[in-house]
Amino acid sequence: MPKRARHRDKKLTSDAAVHPPGVIEGVVRSLRPHQWVKNVLLFAALVFSQKMGDVRAVLLASAGFVIFCLLSSFVYLVNDVLDREHDRLHPVKRYRPIASGVVPLPVAVGLAVVLLVAGLAGAVGVGRWFLLTALAYALLSLAYCFALKKIVILDVMVLAVGYTLRAVAGAEAIAVEFSDWLLLCTTLLALFLGFCKRRQELTSLRHDAVSHRSVLAGYTEPFLDQMIAVVTASTVVAYMFYALSDDVAAKLGTPYLGLTVPFVLYGIFRYFYLVHVRGGGGRPSRELMTDKPLVINVLLYGLTVIVLLYLLPAASAPGA
Repeated sequence: MPKRARHRDKKLTSDAAVHPPGVIEGVVRSLRPHQWVKNVLLFAALVFSQKMGDVRAVLLASAGFVIFCLLSSFVYLVNDVLDREHDRLHPVKRYRPIASGVVPLPVAVGLAVVLLVAGLAGAVGVGRWFLLTALAYALLSLAYCFALKKIVILDVMVLAVGYTLRAVAGAEAIAVEFSDWLLLCTTLLALFLGFCKRRQELTSLRHDAVSHRSVLAGYTEPFLDQMIAVVTASTVVAYMFYALSDDVAAKLGTPYLGLTVPFVLYGIFRYFYLVHVRGGGGRPSRELMTDKPLVINVLLYGLTVIVLLYLLPAASAPGA
């Protein structure tokens, strides 16, 4: 295991041991707010449908983001409740508030129910199809927590579908059609992150891997490396087809979306570096928020997309 990863896990472990959280802090940690960055995918449809100037669409997309934050925290609570015995065997996860007993089991279960009810009630106000997508996400996530996470390959595929449902929910919230190409790219990228996560767990835990997550018994490093290679190539090809498509150029009003391809390539290569050299990849959302080159790359990608979709079409319009 690389030194950087060992040092990071050791620091997290020692901090949790020396400064155990109180109940309130433990509840907040159990909600995993740092994971809410995944729900930014709900804004993809808003950006690519060129509706960022539509106040109502922005409000609906924002409401969808909040609702999925509630639902995802509900899932994390359920997962931590079910995995509390296995988490106690993990060098870092044993200090999770539920596994360590900081957050009592009845509190965790009660809060999970509240979050589920609040999330679905909010989804009703956004729209019927958004509600159905949110419900599908919640049910699929529960199926994962209870059974699907124990099935090799399917466990990662289910996680990938969860990302895809976020993107679909963003489109349903503002009632626009989401590109099949972007749905495909989202799914493939999620598979890439999922297989990288499994590889990091396998390499960092070694002999304790199976006791922490039983599905790891069905994985090997060479197999995961092949899976990662397949989905990486597929992701790049799918995104290039999308970005360079004449139909997409006509629909979006810009032929220059291909300029975003280098950012996608760098992002994937950088993540490869984090996985194979730095020993990261176990917490994708944390990597996306803490690795400065990756953060800068994502921001530049977003800025480039906004310029291409919102400023260049306006500049080339008649009279502009």
